[in-house]
Amino acid sequence: MEENIIAIEGGVCAAKGFRAGGVHCGIRKNKTKRDLSLIVSDVRAAAACVYTQNLVKGAPIAVTRRHVADGYAQAVVCNSGNANTCNADGEQVAEAMCALVEKHTGIPAQDVVVASTGVIGQPLDIAPIAAGMAGLAASLSAGGSEAAAQGIMTTDTVEKQAAVSFTLGGRTCRLGAIGKGVGMICPNMATMLIFVCTDAAVSPAMLQKALSADVQDSFNMVSVDGDTSTNDMVCLLANGLAGNPPVDAEGADYDTFRAALAAVTRKLCRMIAKDGEGATKLLECKVSGAKDKAAARTVAKSVIKSSLFKAAMFGSDANWGRVLCAIGYAGADVCVNKIGVSFRSAAGEIEVCRGGSGVPFSEEEAKKVLSADEIEVCIALGDGQASATAWGCDLTYDYVKINGDYRT
Repeated sequence: MEENIIAIEGGVCAAKGFRAGGVHCGIRKNKTKRDLSLIVSDVRAAAACVYTQNLVKGAPIAVTRRHVADGYAQAVVCNSGNANTCNADGEQVAEAMCALVEKHTGIPAQDVVVASTGVIGQPLDIAPIAAGMAGLAASLSAGGSEAAAQGIMTTDTVEKQAAVSFTLGGRTCRLGAIGKGVGMICPNMATMLIFVCTDAAVSPAMLQKALSADVQDSFNMVSVDGDTSTNDMVCLLANGLAGNPPVDAEGADYDTFRAALAAVTRKLCRMIAKDGEGATKLLECKVSGAKDKAAARTVAKSVIKSSLFKAAMFGSDANWGRVLCAIGYAGADVCVNKIGVSFRSAAGEIEVCRGGSGVPFSEEEAKKVLSADEIEVCIALGDGQASATAWGCDLTYDYVKINGDYRT
């Protein structure tokens, strides 16, 4: 993290002028689980979004696209427990959610970003949302990030928040986010729900440029199970209340903003991968020496997505041949005879492959390295200077248990 960028508390409410909240309204049967969240800005904010590339898309995405077409928004409403996808009345329900936000906050419905997450193909009843919106609006506070983060969770086991402060034009700015996603996650933005809020002044065009560039090396590089979701998005709001000179072109301030955004998104990537459904280990694949960035990304994602490799990591088995196999079918232009692989964790580092061939190593030592809960897979391609990082998790028995009865 750059010296100018400092990790802080506050999540999605870390920036000036943002409030959030989360309540249980009755979409989910478990009354202890929050299932409806709201984030609002005191003023209209520049908005940028990226969406899933799945051809089957949730109704909220179509509504959100229309609402942010002018580059601005002021609120985000999101429910969990039901994806509002493949429903004949899906868009009407999503629009009704936005209308309820207007009714209880005064923010125009067309300035509301709407999102849903949960079971696909199940009608979403607006009644519990309508009943819960007054309480949700009343709960909004500058300390509501945690409640909002809990309200968007599905099979997540922990809420996911991150925030930083940084300086633009002599003014202190803040950027924070909440996110969800532990299953149905595979590279091709967006594959989870991420809501980012900043008080920096950034034009809609530059905000979109920054977000679209960032996801290529952040959320597009995360895979839990190889399934690209139907609903998910990343939404970034910038309300300008920090008072910095607006960032409306590339330059030093734009670079600083991008670095601040990256600090938050990379932290969320690690949190999402580590909390993957049934996961016991975070896997971080670091590729260096690639011919170009595209090749580095392709190799890193291929390895992190390999079910065989993920299963080996669950068993703390240094089966490095599965790494080479995943590189080989990735589709990147690499020289197999130059590849080097090593595994690293808090317990140490062990080299397992050099020049595309195995090297002698201690199975006992490898077991010790791979028994840690965070493992780095270091791949040196020896073809150039480009690098990339991807994040994933091990594949465990519990992943099948969780998804075997997810709907019922």
